Amino acid sequence: MARVVLVTGVSRYLGGRMARILTDDPAIERVIGVDVVAPTGDIGGADFVRADIRNPIIGKVLATAEVDTVVHMGVIATPRQAGGRTPMKEINVIGTMQLLAACQKAASVTKLVVKSSTSVYGAGPGDPALFTEDMEPRHPPTGGWAKDSVEVESYVRGLARRRPDLTVSTLRFANFLGPTANTPMAQYFSLPVIPTVWGYDARLQFVHEDDGLEVIRRATVEAHPGIYNVAGEGVLSLSQAIRRAGRVEVPIWSPLVGVAGRWVRRGGFADFSPEQIRLLTHGRAVDITRLTTRFGFTPRFTTEQAFDDFVHARRLNNVLSPDLVSGAETVAGRILSGWSA
Repeated sequence: MARVVLVTGVSRYLGGRMARILTDDPAIERVIGVDVVAPTGDIGGADFVRADIRNPIIGKVLATAEVDTVVHMGVIATPRQAGGRTPMKEINVIGTMQLLAACQKAASVTKLVVKSSTSVYGAGPGDPALFTEDMEPRHPPTGGWAKDSVEVESYVRGLARRRPDLTVSTLRFANFLGPTANTPMAQYFSLPVIPTVWGYDARLQFVHEDDGLEVIRRATVEAHPGIYNVAGEGVLSLSQAIRRAGRVEVPIWSPLVGVAGRWVRRGGFADFSPEQIRLLTHGRAVDITRLTTRFGFTPRFTTEQAFDDFVHARRLNNVLSPDLVSGAETVAGRILSGWSA
């Protein structure tokens, strides 16, 4: 049973919500939230400690508080969140290495829960219809958050070998969506016009933010060692999702997608990274049998329901307003300028 829990990445939305959820559990005596900047949102009764997991000082935090459970939610998904790709990789990879080294030395730590991503499976032609946890990627990630997640998982496996007494849960999440989560995929589907890759219609999976956080909570307060895919049942094609959101699709010739992606990122509209482009080209879906049988959790929301809840909360399928039309013209203008540059 978790008694003193440390949550990394607490200043971001999902980490802050997780800290707040855990403080409501009467069996948990104390929750410590760690991040490099103070949270702006509500983290409930959690104690905030300003600390950089890249610094060995995190070991002192674990030892002083006698932390028994570490929930690692500090892996950053986009360079914009970290101030660039270099600091993003340092936080994700070097930070995880330091955190796991501290966990290895801390005798009080008995459980580690890691928020990972289904992006570790990569995306490409010829992928299976559903990835199981035991499958190797046919098109391994080559950069960005996906590659960082692969490295993070390798360090987690190393710690599990060195500390076989630890209960280690690695949770591979599909893209989070819901009424309030501001994820890269939520930003993408909130664009007034949606750039897609000409000739492709990717199969996508989502996990509702409430389901995702409940899985992390259960892994924290219960014993669920192993690797688990976490996603809503079913899939949506990209074209179906765009229609359900009431957005305007703009198919782009494959050689020009990278140019469009750079303009979308530079304009601050959404993350449109190379790994996201691959996902939106080839798609990806995972099998959640292990989650429902061994873990014992069945998501309340299917992929379709999670997407619809996101659309309803953002009012995306309403008639386009003048502001959205103006935004569409701005995006289109910037993309066309990029093509001609």
